[in-house]
Amino acid sequence: MPDAVVIGAGPNGLVAANVLLDAGWSVEVLEAQDEPGGAVRSDRGVHPDYVSDVFSAFYPLAAASPVLARLDLAAEGLRWAHAPAVLAHPLPDGRCAVLERRVEDTCAGLAGFAPADAEAWQALYRTWSRVGPDLVQALFTPFPPVRSGLRLAAKLRAGGGLRLARKLALPVRRLGEEEFAGEGGRLLLAGNALHADLAPEAAGSGGFGWLMSMLGQSHGFPVPVGGAGALTDALVSRLRRRGGVLRCGERVTSVDVRGGTAVGVETAGGETVGARRAVLADTSAQSLYRDLVGEAHLPPRLLRDLERFQWDFATFKVDWALTGPVPWTAPGAVGAGTVHLADGVDGLTRFAAQIATGHVPDEPFVLFGQMTTADPSRSPAGTESAWAYTHLPQRVTADAGPDRLTGRWDNREEEAMADRVEAQVERFAPGFRALIRARRILSPTTLQAMDENLHNGAINNGTAALHQQTVFRPTPGTGRPETPVKNLYLASAAAHPGGGVHGAPGANAARAALRPHGLHSFLHGAQRV
Repeated sequence: MPDAVVIGAGPNGLVAANVLLDAGWSVEVLEAQDEPGGAVRSDRGVHPDYVSDVFSAFYPLAAASPVLARLDLAAEGLRWAHAPAVLAHPLPDGRCAVLERRVEDTCAGLAGFAPADAEAWQALYRTWSRVGPDLVQALFTPFPPVRSGLRLAAKLRAGGGLRLARKLALPVRRLGEEEFAGEGGRLLLAGNALHADLAPEAAGSGGFGWLMSMLGQSHGFPVPVGGAGALTDALVSRLRRRGGVLRCGERVTSVDVRGGTAVGVETAGGETVGARRAVLADTSAQSLYRDLVGEAHLPPRLLRDLERFQWDFATFKVDWALTGPVPWTAPGAVGAGTVHLADGVDGLTRFAAQIATGHVPDEPFVLFGQMTTADPSRSPAGTESAWAYTHLPQRVTADAGPDRLTGRWDNREEEAMADRVEAQVERFAPGFRALIRARRILSPTTLQAMDENLHNGAINNGTAALHQQTVFRPTPGTGRPETPVKNLYLASAAAHPGGGVHGAPGANAARAALRPHGLHSFLHGAQRV
């Protein structure tokens, strides 16, 4: 019997297992899919000569994560690559906002939109350089972040902390308007905010847009050499080298709870896997509590709170094998690993409003990845392994476009939506469609079938909006990974600090399990309040 059972071999589950192994525990990881990785996988499913990242692709949060840094995955062979430019947002008139690798180059480009915007971006980056490391540390440690929080508070008190707090609470549209005279800086902030489900008018979207933009400026948007799966391979290699056990194709159907304590799990094959000390779940909160634990073991208040749980946007993704580089009209987009496609901040607002009203957007905001540009090993020389994704409503009520899409995502609807995404790319890169050698469509239902944590294509395991962060994630409580069931811990992006590939939810759950269990009675009571 292992000391701990980890449900799910996504990045958070694998990080949790590695942290426990480093502490001397024995660990068994059970994964329902036939391969590990969750949403960090790559394959040659589009074309045998092209490596495609199936889900996530660029990893600024991984590059900045102190959690992953402590695991020293370079020792397992993990290497990172960067595109010449981090991110670009072209406009139909040929102008292009570019987040460059060097801050001086970013500033020079933004000066082309408005001369004063070079200093405006530099000022935002100076603030990041002062508080960013402690902010990241505070975000990626268990809540409340006492040590890093105190360091951050001291720096904020000495440097206009209330004004910075106000900036971070602003909607990203307002933040852009206050900071920049031209459109370029505003585009970079607002496009990065919509990597999550944060509309330009949402409170706190300014803070998220600033965070992602500054991470891109300081760390880039790196990719694992050889494909996203190389990151998973490194985590699995480290786990096995330390004696951990990983079993794929083993679906957990329930958590064994006795006397209010988790003592193991049951699998679909009828096997009971006991756990001497802890069970950690890299699953959605809904799945853990409703499906694996069951309502009989949970306080009524938690069950009522789960009814108010909000998923983030659904996701629709297309992968391509291209016979040549993308023919962008804007030269600034050519060397960027990530390209944002929308008609300015107003286009982003229109897109987000359509989703909020349940409409499939007629002109989707497209996040486009040029993977061979970032890592030449992904496809033959002179070609491009590319992908794009866009967001959709979790529940479709109507189609803002002409195709009568309903959200069934049958073959007709998948093809029509993929064509809509390609039409948006074609607007900014005429001739794009002529380069397509092969494509793969991943609709919301397909994404969920390939990774059950991606509920209808929700890639962040719950909204990133302020009302479901910190002490409100996944439900109002303590913001910690402990659950009302003793020795059971939530180790997924459903827990603080949320989505992105950084490993913090898994590490936080592991550290909670390693502590003496004296806090459980307090935390159990907090769930009932």
